Amino acid sequence: MENNKALKSLKDVEEYKIDREKRKLFSANHDDILSGATTDIYFLRTLDILNHMGVADREVTAEIFARKKGIFAGIEEVKNILKDKNIEMWALEEGTEFEPKETLVRIKGPYKEFAIYESVILGCLASPCGWATAASEVKEACGDKPFVCFGTRHLHPSVAPVMERAARLGGASSVSNILTAKLLGEEPTGTLPHASFLVAGDTLEVAKVYNEIMPEDHKRIVLVDTFKDEIEESLRLAEELGRNLYGIRLDTPSERGGVTPELVKELRARLDLNGYTWVKIFVSGGLKPEKIKILSEVGVDAFGVGSYISGAPAIDMTMDIKEVDGKPVAKRGRIPGIVENDKLVKML
Repeated sequence: MENNKALKSLKDVEEYKIDREKRKLFSANHDDILSGATTDIYFLRTLDILNHMGVADREVTAEIFARKKGIFAGIEEVKNILKDKNIEMWALEEGTEFEPKETLVRIKGPYKEFAIYESVILGCLASPCGWATAASEVKEACGDKPFVCFGTRHLHPSVAPVMERAARLGGASSVSNILTAKLLGEEPTGTLPHASFLVAGDTLEVAKVYNEIMPEDHKRIVLVDTFKDEIEESLRLAEELGRNLYGIRLDTPSERGGVTPELVKELRARLDLNGYTWVKIFVSGGLKPEKIKILSEVGVDAFGVGSYISGAPAIDMTMDIKEVDGKPVAKRGRIPGIVENDKLVKML
């Protein structure tokens, strides 16, 4: 069987071949997902039974809800998965806030048209909604101050772009992941890693070359905690780069106490006392909303947030069949029939 064709039965699963020697990564590719190879096997078993009974093409209406509130994300991938199927779909628009048990997606059509994609659809929504929701919490803590999503390093590279896109939907000002930014029609944002200074041996020397070779409109933000005291290094950089120094980044590790409000207060004061009032303070390193609020109040201008977003738990999603051939149905514990939601928009 060709692996780019949709699986329709258990026989198709038996014939589905993988060349384990040639596959370099364990992650699913687009063809794997679209073929249904990443679904749960019991959906194929279900189709075999329903086809044998002659009822696999019954028209059903299925609805998806979440068990807790959040920010909606991921429906664009769901649209692309189902766009060639004989179904109709309504859903919330991405970026919309939702409540527990609110109908988020409604799919209507022959059951066999989308049966194998239930697991796939729920997965395309659950994790992105979790990431977008975490990003919205960061956004609330930042207020009108920007933050960049730095979470790529915490996830498998096959899903990191999905995470950073969800973070952008949730409120991130920009993303650092190259592929994500290009898919969004934007440019990736980032400063310099500790590696650049450790390899070269001196922060100031790196900063001078950085200033020299970057385009004029590039915002030069330099990390200052690699070798010297953060304040000493910041003043050295400001004196050398002058107005070309847009900002400094604090990423002091937890082994040295992390970035504290006292450090930020002193840094801001000493920069101002020396006339470097234009230099902005950018902070990263294990930030959570509570700490962001505190640091924002003492003078931080922008933030880089990674693990709080990338490590956010998925929001549990459930798909229920609510109608069969136009008749309300539901499993025990649920009320038969569709659950109306005026926020749903026709997607397919």
